[in-house]
Amino acid sequence: MPDGIKTEVKRKALHLTGLTVPAFYVLFGRELTLTFVALAFVLFVVLEPFRIIEGLSDRIKVRLKIIRPEMVSGVEVIEKHIKEIERSHERNGIGAHIYFSVASLVIVYFFSEEIAIASITVATIGDALAAIVGKSFGKHRFSNGKSLEGSLAYFLSGVIVIAPLMGLTAALIGSLAGTIAEFYELPPDDNFSNQLAIAVVLYLLTLL
Repeated sequence: MPDGIKTEVKRKALHLTGLTVPAFYVLFGRELTLTFVALAFVLFVVLEPFRIIEGLSDRIKVRLKIIRPEMVSGVEVIEKHIKEIERSHERNGIGAHIYFSVASLVIVYFFSEEIAIASITVATIGDALAAIVGKSFGKHRFSNGKSLEGSLAYFLSGVIVIAPLMGLTAALIGSLAGTIAEFYELPPDDNFSNQLAIAVVLYLLTLL
């Protein structure tokens, strides 16, 4: 497997942990899910400076060597894996996990259970499949580097997820909205816009 694909698989394997949000919703309901996502968001915000600010993690490791030296090697392994999978724009900016958790928090708070589960699940699985299928099998490339194969993988996975929850029509339209958001990487970040695009479109469909 080429290094580029290996890195993408590692990144998307971590990205798929986002499925804990809809799983938590199914198992424990809305209120506990809001608490779970809010706590995750706070944790991410607290840890983010250690990833971004140069030298900050080194100072922490110096202290760890004095207090718990056996932990230093573990921290360095984690840092290595993070640097391997982070995008270039994330090295000095906000990470995808921050955008994902904010979007999930908004969606779980403002939208129904079906819409929340559908939009977060599709954005998570669809984004992962689009990247992996696109890098592995993408033959028909667009000017932005995306592939027709990757976009189709996103769209089809979305239909499969949404249809049992909200019907085929909603699945087709909602999946198309997510595919477009993922394709154009709508600002501020596609990990934010994917979820919101699907949720808003599905909500509008319920009003018709």
